[in-house]
Amino acid sequence: MGITGRLLGSGRVNDVYEIDGAWVLRRSREGWGDAVAEGAVMEHVRAYGYPVPAVRLAESTPTELVMERLHGPTMLEAYGAGLIGAAEAGEVLGRLLRQLHAVPGRRSADCRILHLDLHPDNVMLTPDGPRVIDWSNTEEGDPGLDWGMSAVILAQVAVGDEPIAAPARELLDALLADPAHLTEAGLTEARRRRAADVMTSRREVELLGEAEELVRSYWR
Repeated sequence: MGITGRLLGSGRVNDVYEIDGAWVLRRSREGWGDAVAEGAVMEHVRAYGYPVPAVRLAESTPTELVMERLHGPTMLEAYGAGLIGAAEAGEVLGRLLRQLHAVPGRRSADCRILHLDLHPDNVMLTPDGPRVIDWSNTEEGDPGLDWGMSAVILAQVAVGDEPIAAPARELLDALLADPAHLTEAGLTEARRRRAADVMTSRREVELLGEAEELVRSYWR
């Protein structure tokens, strides 16, 4: 789409523009990705009742995704505003992961849809309930990897020295109240992927060992 409205927000690689009151355009600043494939996964999980924005694939391109305009803060913003507690946020994340992994894969009945970046900044709290955004990392595979990714992302914050470290630990406690969904293979692969991710900072990479140990402590 050559024409866009006002800029509504920006993430690490994407800008979101207004189309009208019901739809927005998410555009990659880097010019890479496959937004159409991402949108197809969103349509698939939405057909099974999973809470994601609606998309308009016919108007999307590999670098632009037309999707439903959501209203409300991200879970991270809601925590900062005192609208949700860390423990409740962790419970919601866990519920969203379990609900997602009940959706059958598109290519194989033996696999499940994985988000692979499910954390508080990728959940919007709308008047209709939480909605999961940013499906750019989605794959099909074993749910243990999805749990491992979310756990490691939160643990990296929890072992850091930022003010949000303590709430991140509380959120992780709630997410892993039942650690049965974690797997050795999933955790190992999650650490490898976080280390290889070009969007992961040097400091975040340095914290990976301590973060993995924290996640492993929930098995003891």
